[in-house]
Amino acid sequence: MSSPIQYKLLKRDKQSHARAGKLTTPHGVIETPCFMPVGTQATVKTLSTQDLHSLGADIILSNAYHLNNRPGMKTIKAMGGLHQFMGWDKPILTDSGGFQVFSLAKLRKITDEGVRFNSHYDGKEHFLTPEAVVKIQEDLGSDIAMVFDECPPYTKDKKLLKQAVDRTIVWSKRAKKVHRKRKQGLFGIVQGGIDMKLRKESLERTLEIGFDGYAIGGVSVGESRKEIHETVEAITPMMPEDKARYLMGIGTPIDFLAAVESGVDMFDCVNPTRYGRNGSAFTHRGLVVIRNAKYITSKKPLDSDCECFTCKNHSRGYLRHLFNTNEILGPRLVSYHNVYFFVHLLKNMRKAIKKGEFLSFKKKFEMRYNERLR
Repeated sequence: MSSPIQYKLLKRDKQSHARAGKLTTPHGVIETPCFMPVGTQATVKTLSTQDLHSLGADIILSNAYHLNNRPGMKTIKAMGGLHQFMGWDKPILTDSGGFQVFSLAKLRKITDEGVRFNSHYDGKEHFLTPEAVVKIQEDLGSDIAMVFDECPPYTKDKKLLKQAVDRTIVWSKRAKKVHRKRKQGLFGIVQGGIDMKLRKESLERTLEIGFDGYAIGGVSVGESRKEIHETVEAITPMMPEDKARYLMGIGTPIDFLAAVESGVDMFDCVNPTRYGRNGSAFTHRGLVVIRNAKYITSKKPLDSDCECFTCKNHSRGYLRHLFNTNEILGPRLVSYHNVYFFVHLLKNMRKAIKKGEFLSFKKKFEMRYNERLR
């Protein structure tokens, strides 16, 4: 049976591992590298699907764990699946919920069979297995489903990391065995923390199972930025050239640039809307905290180099007013800008790769970008 997910390499950068490609899915084609706005509970916070179309998003991410809790699979199936439920006609990737189970659940017991835990919503006990997680994602009808993995916290304890690698492999085999939905791809996840020997072992064993794409999991869980970049730089070039490469949960422009240079194709992160709701905007010159008093009478846009609706129509002074009067339009406008900024940063990287100018693009961006809050 042919895979419903096809990756085609279009251009490889001659001076790095950066690459531009095309990912074909049942609900459309995605050009890579790309950013996936996070719609955890069937919504990218404050933004409509019309907004997502207008700002140029080609794919979004939703979360199986959260949607299985609320509204539940019975409701989503009755509504015709996740695409119909939320009114989104482009591709969707669903995360298995591995990270949420391990980070949000207060009480949990992990065994090779699965995870028994108490929901952070209502305290009720749940039991998730690799098979159950596949069934949930098949019912959601996403274009790309993720295997259930054990995502350990940051540690240098090789015994704990090895246990997570071994368990994730066992769960991955079980997920692959029961996955039956023809119009849905299944991605494997590579674990191993910052231990490169274990990372390589995890990748090799995951490749033996065989998936439609491969993700680097277990990053951004407490490591330093240097450790994250070194891990991604080492493992990504070992991943198959004919499959999409997805770095899970990484979320700053500097991280994106380093990961694309290493050969990563896909990203997701909640930062654009999380920062946006709190009044912080990502710009080509760094983070702007719009609540600051110095912007009271500023007529400047958030980012003079941005073409989004917010920057073309509203001033920093107006946005500050919205936040300081608790008007809901403020978080919406800044979130719109942030998602646009992330989506188009990856689009511009893709253009630079195709022109053979990625490293010069990266250098120019990094020289202007200041991560300190302003």
